[in-house]
Amino acid sequence: MSVHRIVVVGGGAGGLELVTRLGDKYGRGKDVRITLVDRSSSHIWKPLLHEVAAGVMDTATHQLSYVAQANWHHFEFAAGEMIGLDREAKTIRLAALPAAPDEGEGDLLPERTLPYDTLVLAIGSTTNFFGVPGAQENTIALDTVEQAERFRRRLMAACVRAQNAAEEFPSPGGQTAANGAGTTNDAAVDGAPLPGQPPARPKVNLVIVGAGATGVELSAELRNTAEVLRSYGLRLDPRKDVRITIIESSPRILKALPERVSGAVAGLLGKLDVDILCGDSVAEVRKHEVTTTGGKVLPADITVWSAGITAPAVLGTLGLAVNRLNQIEVLPTLQSKSDLDIFAFGDCASCEWPEHGFVPPRAQAAHQQASFLVKAIDARLKGQALPTFTYRDFGSLVSLGKFSAVGNLMGGLIGGSMFIEGLFARVMYTSLYRMHVAALHGVWRMMLDTVANRLRRSTVPRVKLH
Repeated sequence: MSVHRIVVVGGGAGGLELVTRLGDKYGRGKDVRITLVDRSSSHIWKPLLHEVAAGVMDTATHQLSYVAQANWHHFEFAAGEMIGLDREAKTIRLAALPAAPDEGEGDLLPERTLPYDTLVLAIGSTTNFFGVPGAQENTIALDTVEQAERFRRRLMAACVRAQNAAEEFPSPGGQTAANGAGTTNDAAVDGAPLPGQPPARPKVNLVIVGAGATGVELSAELRNTAEVLRSYGLRLDPRKDVRITIIESSPRILKALPERVSGAVAGLLGKLDVDILCGDSVAEVRKHEVTTTGGKVLPADITVWSAGITAPAVLGTLGLAVNRLNQIEVLPTLQSKSDLDIFAFGDCASCEWPEHGFVPPRAQAAHQQASFLVKAIDARLKGQALPTFTYRDFGSLVSLGKFSAVGNLMGGLIGGSMFIEGLFARVMYTSLYRMHVAALHGVWRMMLDTVANRLRRSTVPRVKLH
């Protein structure tokens, strides 16, 4: 019998759950070969990246090696970035894999092709800068672990510089007398200090563009980080010396969630001294400042861009039907409208949700679609008609770190929608990640991992300090 080759491109939450379950189901046999393709060598749950950026999560304890997962669950892993598709020959083209500086000269792997019988695209999304001048060059997105770690290092450096400047006597122009280095402070924004008043202390100014879940959760974690850093000896007032501003073009934050959730989160952020600027959009981003269309100029030591997503540009070059965000247009079976041998799901797919528009780009949607595709691919292998996907919205949760969590639960068990916050909401939020770990490793290993992480916290700093 010929081997049916299933290739899944993208090792995000949905893609990795899919190949894990397919490997467990078919990997020990000889009739089906499952291959995962990803340009990275390891996986981390993307909703955790704001915690990595704030330094409250060590990536080493939460990253999962694709090679190890492939060995445990009987699928293959091919390292590389998809750059092309030949639908007639049923092959995908992978870019050469360059070697790191300490791995010798030349490429580790050459450009190559990979054949498939069933292709599943789950390559997620990337940041949408909407053509704003300077946004791509002068901001940090949080799409990858590398970007989150880059933000964390810059945050630590900015805090150290601000403390050093605060220990010297700043001039009215915002420069220290000792070294003349420009340091952003209130005087630089609001003008020179009033006569007889001392110059304002330098601040660490953090600007977050976009008040979706990522931007809101990051702002709370950053406030927590500022307070923790003080306990470790950094002599900055976490409320006065670290200014956090969120810019949102919509009239309210978390516009995709119910208004009650949005209002509750805004109130909690206000108590954390997080400035919220709604109804104003970014006109330009420079190296140390952000200008809005309303004429405001905000100082910014670091600017994070979390204002929107788009599908990777490569999807628009494959000859498949895509929407204006480069998402692949799919049928209710999650098959591409252009090619029934190709499936797409998660953030990179445009899947209709009757009476609601389209399935939102959320982790719960990717999880549901991965579970559906296990059944759909099984039906395809048996030559049966494919089922159709139905999305069920179980609600949304927003974590504000140690301070609180807010959200709404939906479903038949509660008879509609229920607003939750506080400890119960925090437990529910944490359970989302634990469900993902259980999908990859099983319930028992998930429970052991939870206990191990609890024990590890007693021997490491609450914030990554190096």
